[in-house]
Amino acid sequence: MDYRVLLKEENEAVMERYELSMERIREMEGEDTVSLPYREYFKRTADFILMIGKLVEELNRGMLKEAPFEELKSWNRRLYQDIEEGTYEKSFANPAYAVKMLGDGVGQLLSFLYAEIRGDIVFAYENRLGDITILNELFIEIYNMFEEGIPQAKKIKDALYWFINDYADQMISYRMRESLDPGFSFAVDIIMNENLNDLRYLYHFGEQITDNELKTAGFLNSLPQETIELMAHTYTEGYRKGFEVMGRDLSGKKNVAIRYELGFERMVKQAVINFRNMGLEPVIYRAAVQTLNKNPNRKVGYYSASGNKQYEYDHRYDGAVYLTGTFKNKRKDILRSSYEALKKEASLFAGPAVIETFGENGFEPVNKPEAFGLSKKQEQLTIAYANESMQISNEYMPGDETSFTIIAFPIPAIGKDFEDIFKETIRINTLDYEVYKGIQQVIIDVLDRAAGVRIKGSGGNETQLFVALHELECPDKQTNFENCVADVNIPLGEVFTSPVLKGTEGILHVENVYIGDIQFKNLRLTFENGMVTDYGCGNFEKEEEGKRLVKQVILKNHDSVPMGEFAIGTNTTAYAMAKKFGIIDKLPILIVEKMGPHFAVGDTCYSWSEDSPVYNPDGKEIIARDNEISLLRKEDVSKAYFNCHTDITIPYDELDYIEAVDRKGNAVRIIENGRFVLPGLEELNRAF
Repeated sequence: MDYRVLLKEENEAVMERYELSMERIREMEGEDTVSLPYREYFKRTADFILMIGKLVEELNRGMLKEAPFEELKSWNRRLYQDIEEGTYEKSFANPAYAVKMLGDGVGQLLSFLYAEIRGDIVFAYENRLGDITILNELFIEIYNMFEEGIPQAKKIKDALYWFINDYADQMISYRMRESLDPGFSFAVDIIMNENLNDLRYLYHFGEQITDNELKTAGFLNSLPQETIELMAHTYTEGYRKGFEVMGRDLSGKKNVAIRYELGFERMVKQAVINFRNMGLEPVIYRAAVQTLNKNPNRKVGYYSASGNKQYEYDHRYDGAVYLTGTFKNKRKDILRSSYEALKKEASLFAGPAVIETFGENGFEPVNKPEAFGLSKKQEQLTIAYANESMQISNEYMPGDETSFTIIAFPIPAIGKDFEDIFKETIRINTLDYEVYKGIQQVIIDVLDRAAGVRIKGSGGNETQLFVALHELECPDKQTNFENCVADVNIPLGEVFTSPVLKGTEGILHVENVYIGDIQFKNLRLTFENGMVTDYGCGNFEKEEEGKRLVKQVILKNHDSVPMGEFAIGTNTTAYAMAKKFGIIDKLPILIVEKMGPHFAVGDTCYSWSEDSPVYNPDGKEIIARDNEISLLRKEDVSKAYFNCHTDITIPYDELDYIEAVDRKGNAVRIIENGRFVLPGLEELNRAF
């Protein structure tokens, strides 16, 4: 349905409550009924809410159409300045500052409340008065507690818990609808209807607009139309090929989710046109702002470059306030009922098409003791919910009926060579499919005669691994490795498999690697029979803090996960580009995984669709779709999946060798001293 009709009805129903709540918050400015230091918190938060009320008025008067660029920029700065790096240290959004000013226990909870209220910014731009109203009423409720004295932290926590509990249905069902229903076209309307040459359009989204978004959009506007069409074609054609390669039927699908970072609207607009020509309508939704719908490890949707990643890191586990076993079960029930209400839209959903970016400096998080963390029980509940929610999603959107594609481009934060790097990235994303298909088949032919693969690092890299492979019953018709060219993962350039866990042993070590937004230093994982048995990194002085970071970001809070994938990347052109510009440490895993051997911990590449045959271009079936853990789905699906697949790559220059080892112990070197030495791979070394 048209989201504007829905919001009009909801806004009319809630208008009286909205106005009354704003009036009550306005009255707080002249009151001194709350004692210090809490009065300062409520005054500053009330000022923010009243600014939101003024914003709603200006938006309804047509500010976005009429206001000059500088006025829109000024509004954006005022809305987001409280969480910018320069001011965050004295913001109540910062749990450390909140605890310092308001005390341990109460401070964290009031910081949680303020962070949640900051979602009002996007609610104002999307005209969601109902969401603003319920947060206003929660704020007033907690303010009233402090008028009566200083409440116990438990009383505040209970109010926050019941707020999330009471409105969980509303929050989850709206999120589901905006992520599946193309009628929720807020972003699509901006992209397709606004003049993208007038950069004022960026301020229509309501996201924080930094120099990255402005410079990216300006650069894309400077490119000739044929370049934009090439970028969009590579992206959308990769999506179409993904269905073709996996033998899945795209003709019965009608909707595709486009996820990207703001600034790429000109490319996205052309992609929308391309997808519509395929019969697919775009669904473009914002990365979640409500704690209940956020993913603690990544943004899902469209978003802007964060002005302060530490703010997001500090609040990644705010769910600790309300996560209980009872609530977990309620959330699961709401998810199912939401899918049931949208089962038609879910059946038509083809999958996501993602545009990633790279170029920002590595984020080194600070673990603040004042920030919320999950208890051991809550970690287990989180894992259980992830598993249960994936089962529900797979029921309504079977994994063997959908596909995806991912492509990446640099942003101006990468430095003075941005434009040259961008053009090189376009070249990397459009390398010759046929050339790489033949080269990679040479590698696969050797690997298919092997019982396993031995990988050894060089210099400071301490990797020593043996990866066990499945035995082929019919080598003429079967293969272990997928010949991956440009479809779901762009750029092309890898051969990958799901290893046999028994016999997969050793240490995986990388000196520097990006996982999501975080740059890991001296990352180390130990494997026994394919399972992670020990781990750590050098990001912190205290070893325990490093282990906790690896567990949270890489293992997704599991105590242990299997090696779900082993691959050899062949995109030496990407590697040469990275070395030329000195940006290896800024590249996303999407590109880095093509620049050496990589290993994914967690589920296999074929999770939730292992029973669907997959074939290489030469017609051979890839039989390595399962491992000993994923096979447990036949007995108990809850034991088969981790909802985790984290890629880790060793760069070529950290390699001593990679060799295929047959069942008699004979070895054939594929890479030695960082170069391909197998006959037939000479072309790959030209880029060096």
